[in-house]
Amino acid sequence: MLTAGILVADDITYAGLLFGFFLLAIPIAIMRITKLGMERESLTAIFRMTVQLFLAGLFLTVIFDMNNPVLTLSWFIMMISFAAFESIQRQGMSFRYLYLPVLASFLFGNLLILLYINFFVIDLSNVFDARYFIPIGGILLGNSLSGNIIGVSNFYSNLKRNQNRYISSLSFGAKMHEALLPYLRSGLRSALKPAVGDISTIGIVHLPGMMTGQLIAGSTPMLAIKYQVAVMVGVYASTVTCVTLSIILTTYVCFDEYGILKERMFRKDSVIG
Repeated sequence: MLTAGILVADDITYAGLLFGFFLLAIPIAIMRITKLGMERESLTAIFRMTVQLFLAGLFLTVIFDMNNPVLTLSWFIMMISFAAFESIQRQGMSFRYLYLPVLASFLFGNLLILLYINFFVIDLSNVFDARYFIPIGGILLGNSLSGNIIGVSNFYSNLKRNQNRYISSLSFGAKMHEALLPYLRSGLRSALKPAVGDISTIGIVHLPGMMTGQLIAGSTPMLAIKYQVAVMVGVYASTVTCVTLSIILTTYVCFDEYGILKERMFRKDSVIG
């Protein structure tokens, strides 16, 4: 569709969106045939996603129209707050002790990289421009959240399984950071392997969501590619930074003065270890 000389994406009607939901008949039928038992869980997740996205759409419409730096930054900090909460919940760890360290790692690891991209890479006159700040920030945050859940969980699960070996390292004179280094490496490696695999197949195996959205909206392929490359580099940098900071900062509250892991850092229903 061409409007005022600018190519824009065709709108999806609500009737068309309803037809999209009919596709769910395929996975539901497979679940019924295989007796997988995930029909209710899947439909609930789809319903929650739809409601959350439409509510987010309403809020973002207001934020984009106002384009106020304070409002934009407040929305992003709220996103970070929810991401930190979700990360701790999925890791089965104590919210009381770990929330602030994880929140700090997400805030530092995502906000600074986002500002760097907006200022140096995209060269925006207003680095808090809501139409760039929130979508790109959301991509960075979503990917770093996934990496954080995998990396931090791997770090503490390996540490709990090998606690005797870790304590032996301390007893033989290793400093705490030296004894923890192998587990840090393992946590980082587990968090980054999916990201490396995803990055290495972009452009050949699949086109990522941001690039696809720009192409549908009418951007030229080369412009979409440049944005995608810049964002994926930022995603990788933010993931490495957030996972590393989360592990390091949480060690300050998860270990006692003798370098021993505190059991109260894990919830009773935790599957870690």
